[in-house]
Amino acid sequence: MIQVKISSSIKNYQIVIKEGIKNTAGSLISSIWSPRKVGIVSDENVATLYLDDLSKQLNALGFEIKPLVVSAGENSKSLTQVADLIKQMAQVGFTRDDGLIALGGGMIGDLTGLTANLYMRGIAYLQIPTSLTAQVDSSVGGKTAVNLAGIKNILGTFYQPDLVIVDPIYLRTLSNRDLVEGYGEVVKTSALAGVDFFDLTGRIQNVAAIRQNALTLIEKAITYKAQIIMADEKEAGNRKFLNFGHTFGHPIEALNHGQMRHGEAVSIGMVTLTRIFEKAKISPAGLTQELIRRLKTVGLPISSNLIGSPEFISLLKNDKKNRHGILNLVVLKAVGNPIIVLEPLNQVEDLLKGVVHELHYCR
Repeated sequence: MIQVKISSSIKNYQIVIKEGIKNTAGSLISSIWSPRKVGIVSDENVATLYLDDLSKQLNALGFEIKPLVVSAGENSKSLTQVADLIKQMAQVGFTRDDGLIALGGGMIGDLTGLTANLYMRGIAYLQIPTSLTAQVDSSVGGKTAVNLAGIKNILGTFYQPDLVIVDPIYLRTLSNRDLVEGYGEVVKTSALAGVDFFDLTGRIQNVAAIRQNALTLIEKAITYKAQIIMADEKEAGNRKFLNFGHTFGHPIEALNHGQMRHGEAVSIGMVTLTRIFEKAKISPAGLTQELIRRLKTVGLPISSNLIGSPEFISLLKNDKKNRHGILNLVVLKAVGNPIIVLEPLNQVEDLLKGVVHELHYCR
């Protein structure tokens, strides 16, 4: 069992990583929670596979379980869905002493965390991420959010879970596409973390290798992110580095209206940004191609016709990293050496125009 300890300003908790731990998740939860009402938030796809088993484990230990199943997909990541979950919880008498469990991917984790934070001004929750994206990224760090008016994660809070349980076995039921989109976040983290991790992703040549090396990839990604968030819980400093690829990726994801996965959009965002700053001689020569090699070999997209479009630029204006028309862009000065580059939005438009043709050519 691998245990990564998180210390935050509010609480200390653990991320527990072990293959097969889903079979004893109930006992692990009962070691930190006394019996209580527990709402298990999951989507229709994950609930069919895993909700019944977890419910039985917890029922046997004295917990009263309320399944809270939502539709799969980003459309459920909304204030309307938060309100519906809170209504269901109130109807069955949830109190501040009860709790929620996020059983699912990143959407479920974000939705559950925000709901827990808002219900009666805050109840306990924990995360059991079942996708690679959620295991290596969104379940770690306490960010919660929903989308609003087509803008991703525009409404959210920082709210830490009591525990995160990570089991690579959950990945066995993911389609190759859903697994690979999470690998986009792994490649991102490896580029931020340094040469050792980046070399590991450089040795991954196909989807089967992602599955074979899942435990190591997960451990390395979580360990790096944990170090970052403990030093900067509320994203005032170096935690911004974790947004590498996201500033350009989020508009692409939003404009595809659910037809593109998060990690796919981040993949495009990383390549676009790095090509711009490699041309500007801030990122080292050849880094864009190194990213492309890691991403393309497992089927991740590396460009989009939406890059630089008026709709794309419009969504950049609403990005959380936009400060009075200045974008805070995460750029790699070298592998393992991210920096923040401040660029006026109008200059970003010009920079994008300079690489659009090259990006289309390298697809």
